[in-house]
Amino acid sequence: MSTTKVAVIGIGAMGTALAAAFLEKGYPTTIWNRTAARTAPLMDKGAHLATSVSAAYESSNIVIFCVLNNIIVEELLRRDASLLNGKIIINSTNGTLQEARHLSELVLGHGAQYLHAALMAVPAHIGTDHGFIIYSGHEEAYDSIRAHLSILGEDKYIGADPGSASLHDSALLSGVYGLFSGFLHAAVLVSSQQDKTAAGFMDMYVIFITSMMDYLRALARQIDNGNYEPLGSNLRIQVHALKNICEVTESQGVSAELLKPIQALVEKGVEAGHANSDISALRELLRR
Repeated sequence: MSTTKVAVIGIGAMGTALAAAFLEKGYPTTIWNRTAARTAPLMDKGAHLATSVSAAYESSNIVIFCVLNNIIVEELLRRDASLLNGKIIINSTNGTLQEARHLSELVLGHGAQYLHAALMAVPAHIGTDHGFIIYSGHEEAYDSIRAHLSILGEDKYIGADPGSASLHDSALLSGVYGLFSGFLHAAVLVSSQQDKTAAGFMDMYVIFITSMMDYLRALARQIDNGNYEPLGSNLRIQVHALKNICEVTESQGVSAELLKPIQALVEKGVEAGHANSDISALRELLRR
């Protein structure tokens, strides 16, 4: 059994997964939740239920927050701020980089160390090889507990700015929502043909998306160096391609609303003088 004591504040689906992963590895784990009824399954696994946030702080070396928003995190931190001294606070609550920086200052001001954690996983992935968590903030704190954090999944430290993990969280999630929207459009469009199904389309979709990974890496290099030489179709050609896709979509009785924003942006890119550039040139329109 580990001698490192952990407290998890907030026992929703993700907080439950975090606490369960520590319990499985034999860590003394204290939990606190505003609705105590949710804690019963973890108590059955050996978790100690704190009667207050203060008791949770006092019980543990590492305190992990996983609540609805950072307003609640700040409220709970300020409620018993005198007890933060000497603790390592890990905030895994989704929010903005400005919120993470503000909370870091609050925590540091009371003698504790702050790490922000971006949980790039669903609850079922926590504690498995599929878990992936990004950390930023106090590097010394990260180094001192990395062996403990590794039980939650693959971890990556990306710098001292506590807001960096939140920024990467937003960036990665925006990429996933782009993937979701593309998939939804594609799946509904294919299944608009009477004898085709979205499930039957999946193998083809995965093969194509996988084949595009090297192209995405090349686009990333172009975004960094500002050289938008077309690697395939330039924006002028992509205007016509998107027009055709939207026409096919609507002719099948499917809404093109998920495609319209990128179609409009590509057209704007051509108007801005990037007709002979790759789609990476849209960086110039997206940066304000």
